[in-house]
Amino acid sequence: MAGILLVSYPATEGASFDHDYYTGTHMPLVKEKWGPLGLTDAVALFPDDDAPTAVAVAVLTFTDGAARDAAISGSTAATVFGDVANFTTISPAAQRLTG
Repeated sequence: MAGILLVSYPATEGASFDHDYYTGTHMPLVKEKWGPLGLTDAVALFPDDDAPTAVAVAVLTFTDGAARDAAISGSTAATVFGDVANFTTISPAAQRLTG
């Protein structure tokens, strides 16, 4: 069963979020660092309603929960998580799911 990491960036008044950096730099970094660890798909989604609860959501799919957990706790996690400050002032919320 696939291990999924759902990462959302809650809509926060006064916060900044650089969509171009997120899609052009951060998501490729996630794929580069976590692909070898079992990441099979990474999708960035953006709400199209007038009052979104999140400015962006990422769905990261891994081969299984063990691969997901190894990625988010392994040596490359600091690089991935450290890059967040380059595109947003929002603290992301992450949820581990099974699918």
